[in-house]
Amino acid sequence: MTLVHAYAAPREAAPLEKTTIERRELGPHDVLIDIAFAGICHSDIHTVRGDWGGQQYPLAPGHEITGTVAAIGSDVTKHAVGDRVGVGCLVNSCGECRNCQRGEEQYCSNGAVGTYGAVDRDGTITQGGYSEKVVVTEDFVLRIPDALALDVAAPLLCAGITTYSPLRHWNVGPGTRVAVVGLGGLGHMGVQIAHALGAEVTVLSQTLSKKDDGLRLGADHYYATSDSETFRSLRGSFDVILNTVSAVIDLRAYLSLLDVGGSMVCVGAPGEPLAVNVSSLIGGRRSLAGSNIGGIRETQEMLDFCAEHGIAAQIEVIPASAINDAYERVLASDVRYRFVIDAATFAD
Repeated sequence: MTLVHAYAAPREAAPLEKTTIERRELGPHDVLIDIAFAGICHSDIHTVRGDWGGQQYPLAPGHEITGTVAAIGSDVTKHAVGDRVGVGCLVNSCGECRNCQRGEEQYCSNGAVGTYGAVDRDGTITQGGYSEKVVVTEDFVLRIPDALALDVAAPLLCAGITTYSPLRHWNVGPGTRVAVVGLGGLGHMGVQIAHALGAEVTVLSQTLSKKDDGLRLGADHYYATSDSETFRSLRGSFDVILNTVSAVIDLRAYLSLLDVGGSMVCVGAPGEPLAVNVSSLIGGRRSLAGSNIGGIRETQEMLDFCAEHGIAAQIEVIPASAINDAYERVLASDVRYRFVIDAATFAD
């Protein structure tokens, strides 16, 4: 085992503290990564605070990781020392079930292993990217294209793939009318990707305060959902609605914005259940769906797509000592649009 500097939650609802965590020794198929940057995802906050169930503490979160390969196991063939790489929300899966075999490890029938707070195949609890180094089996290490800087690439490993996967699955492209609900960490990626896919993109946000950003990122239209006229004027206007917010919303109102046969896809995870009137679906042959991240193959596809189209996360780089302040700012929606931790500061 190797001890590395990290920031971890010592217990539920406690601020993160500077500490050390253990990293396993390299196995034959393992890759040791010197972490350069780690993005802060809203999921990190929910998890370490116990919002989504009890955790084993101390827990170092972080599943938006970029860095360089420092060492490889004896049988590694996919990566070499010095490679620019990333690690997203998954670090293992069974590799044998139907979903894994078709490249959808995120839906592993035997339980995908998350980057932090999950039981790995060796029985240990995974620890995430708020740390100096990480050891990951080679099949779950991604190549970062040279066209993407490591800092702006980090949030793509979660926010990027979380929006890319449903847009691809629901065949978004030229002629598709897409609405993105919320212009936050997820939404600002969804707008860029939908635009690059050729869709007509509309942002639906509570206010018009981020309108200039939305249009700059590729939106064609921008509406305030606090204005009741928005729902009247846009009735039946969209083929796909990508709901990126982690808040309770009026599903009936949003479903009314779908054209016949349209789909509303939820990628944000509110802490409370959402109520839906089935007649809102039946009346227009509409669908209400959810989507998780993407598998490793699709995540690599997303990274290559973003590099090709000049898509990157809009970020604010912070030192590790500012993590707790950043959490409060995320909860207050006071970031445009993703915090990224400079991993060189974990030892400070």
